[in-house]
Amino acid sequence: AGSVKTGKMPEGEKTRQCKQEEQQQKEEEQEGLIEFYGSYQELFQFFCSNTTIHGAIRLVCSKKNKMKTAFWSVLFFLTFGLMYWQFGILYREYFSYPVNLNLNLSSDRLTFPAVTLCTLNPYRYSAIRKKLDELDQITHQTLLDLYDYNMSLARSDWSTLSTRKRSSRSLLHHVQRHPLRRQKRDNLVNLPENSPSVDKNDWKIGFVLCSENNKDCFHQAYSSGVDAVREWYSFHYINILAQMPDAKALDESDFENFIYACRFNEATCDKANYTHFHHPLYGNCYTFNDNSSSLWTSSLPGINNGLSLVVRTEQNDFIPLLSTVTGARVMVHDQNEPAFMDDGGFNVRPGIETSISMRKEMTVRLGGSYSDCTEDGRDVPVQNLYSSRYTEQVCIRSCFQLNMVERCGCAYYFYPLPAGAEYCDYTKHIAWGYCYYKLLAEFKADVLGCFHKCRKPCKMTEYQLSAGYSRWPSAVSEDWVFYMLSQQNKYNITSKRNGVAKVNIFFEEWNYKTNGESPAFTVVTLLSQLGNQWSLWFGSSVLSVMELAELILDFIAITFILALRWFHSRQQPSPPGPPPNSHDNTAFQDEAPGLSAPHRFTVEAVVTMLPSYNSLEPREVGHE
Repeated sequence: AGSVKTGKMPEGEKTRQCKQEEQQQKEEEQEGLIEFYGSYQELFQFFCSNTTIHGAIRLVCSKKNKMKTAFWSVLFFLTFGLMYWQFGILYREYFSYPVNLNLNLSSDRLTFPAVTLCTLNPYRYSAIRKKLDELDQITHQTLLDLYDYNMSLARSDWSTLSTRKRSSRSLLHHVQRHPLRRQKRDNLVNLPENSPSVDKNDWKIGFVLCSENNKDCFHQAYSSGVDAVREWYSFHYINILAQMPDAKALDESDFENFIYACRFNEATCDKANYTHFHHPLYGNCYTFNDNSSSLWTSSLPGINNGLSLVVRTEQNDFIPLLSTVTGARVMVHDQNEPAFMDDGGFNVRPGIETSISMRKEMTVRLGGSYSDCTEDGRDVPVQNLYSSRYTEQVCIRSCFQLNMVERCGCAYYFYPLPAGAEYCDYTKHIAWGYCYYKLLAEFKADVLGCFHKCRKPCKMTEYQLSAGYSRWPSAVSEDWVFYMLSQQNKYNITSKRNGVAKVNIFFEEWNYKTNGESPAFTVVTLLSQLGNQWSLWFGSSVLSVMELAELILDFIAITFILALRWFHSRQQPSPPGPPPNSHDNTAFQDEAPGLSAPHRFTVEAVVTMLPSYNSLEPREVGHE
């Protein structure tokens, strides 16, 4: 009979094989360079057990108690919601770009501002004297017809008007095209309800303006007859000025006959300290301390350390229909800024000493996202027509002038002339007055958008003024003062007190105020507030935020891997069924692919010892 031999595995080899399997299993459980979790539950379990965010551990440590788990889950996510609600408030406040107002008081020697002084009355220039005389005669007849008022004329009578040259007939023709009329107030529906009565018959007065084809006309009406006559006369006066081919013909400076005395810091002024320009309504104007190369500096505050002027206020050879006041007009402004006498000027009374004290005030605004101010006006969609730096008033006037040229085909005489344009004159532009007053109404209603286009400058210098008045000269000193003026300045006016005035302009103190802006909510403040909120609700730090970011990245990676496996399993063909007469043992079949993450499996090697059958071994038979 055959024999079956069985060998036994040595005990040392079995132990060595078991150690190798244990070492291999440990190596498989070690973390690799890039390793992802097998399921979302495993990822969440690891995060809650190891994160530094307070309260997260309570989501997994009490998983056997569903009530506690549900309570801490609701509390945890509610806290997250409240924290991010606070984050939204902080971000909204940050992106509103709030500012803090800073007030600084500085003390230093101050640069004296520019001072512009005008005669307050337009001058009867020799280049346009004849046309002004004709206009005065036409106005005389108009007032005689409307109010039965016989205005005295220094020149010829109305009867001589018909003997004028052709230009005179042209002036009369244009004046008749824009007549000054009275109408019943009831005939106009556009007058305000509170308009005062013109006279006992309730008349209103104005002049008619028509389009070029005379199809559309309107009545430029005024509640005051004085205002209507001045505006009507000014309208024709501007046309006369616009007909001058050379503006230098109106440059008739008479400094010595207007400024009797000029003194700054106890030193006498000279012609190098002023510049001259002509204003259509305010006449000859003189700007002191406008030369940027040699600016005045105020050494001490007080009335004796400023600018002192004695000016002539006599109205001789002026235009009474254009200006109804006497005296002078003064404006204080910064250098390299035009003097807009209508906006910031004030009048100086004759026979009065006007003392003007100044306080300097600077405003510095934050640009960019914090405000809509402009640094130099280059980002403003309006061309600067003035030869000065950008200011809001410069922009507004330039905007109106550009719209005037575009709509009416000519430029308004009061503002600078754009390139390639010419001033409005009804000998060339018949209906410019109609177009101008229509455009002016749209401008005041901001239909043109000039007030929105023109932004405030980021840096501004303003002077706060306060004035005091006193009689000058006094009753006991007027004799010798007027005598000295007559000897030095050929002062020979009959009404002494109404012919002169004195102006003192000085700094009240050395201190000047600076109003500045600073960001109220910076990036550092935002991060600090966000950190405070995060610490308040979760008691954690920036590293905790990184842990949360890591959780989100791991979640995205696991989702991508599982989706990729699912897509790959859909692409593979299904395995064929088992052949007939084959063993149907599911223990030996592969697992069907699924959507769940694969689990880690440990395969252990089991060695089974065969039984020892001694009965099958051959026996040795001994002899007894």
